[in-house]
Amino acid sequence: MIRCFATLRRDQRGVTIVEFALIAPVLLLMLMGLLDLAFNMYTTEMLQGAIQNAARDSSIEGSSSNETQLDGIVTKAVRAVAPGAVLNFDRRSYSSFTDAGRPENYTDVDNDGTCDHGEPFEDANANGSWDVDRGQAGFGGARDAVLYTVTVTYHRPFPVAGFIPGQSKNYTLSAATVLRNQPYGQQTVNAPPTTGNCT
Repeated sequence: MIRCFATLRRDQRGVTIVEFALIAPVLLLMLMGLLDLAFNMYTTEMLQGAIQNAARDSSIEGSSSNETQLDGIVTKAVRAVAPGAVLNFDRRSYSSFTDAGRPENYTDVDNDGTCDHGEPFEDANANGSWDVDRGQAGFGGARDAVLYTVTVTYHRPFPVAGFIPGQSKNYTLSAATVLRNQPYGQQTVNAPPTTGNCT
């Protein structure tokens, strides 16, 4: 009996398959994680290229009537890589590039860091209230800077969510570009901003 155990202890047959069984799950998890990362990076690049083309097309004359067509081009390019992706589009126009994403100016009379208690503000987007983003929705007027943002949500092609804590089954990415409209005749020039009071 002792001799059997001694022989079994020295026997190296089958060690490789046991070692592979121990290493394989970690190796597969790393491989899926890398493939998921590469897929997400590729989709981001496709989205960025598609919105650059659509934004250039939207800055020329007559583009405001083709909004659905321009968004359709971006959707087609993204869905070629990520079928079933859900896309959300947002266009906001600004009088200059430096205004993009900035809040409307206001006078902070009580120094509390918020626009409230009747403090005066510059209503840059003419909607009658103070906004964190001074842009107007849409294509804007002549020479306006337009921020075109697309957010994409799709199911991950690799099942990393079940193995890596904190990961979702869906992946969301966003890409944006800002371009200035060409000064063509059909565009209107935005009126200068008015003033108002914060509530």
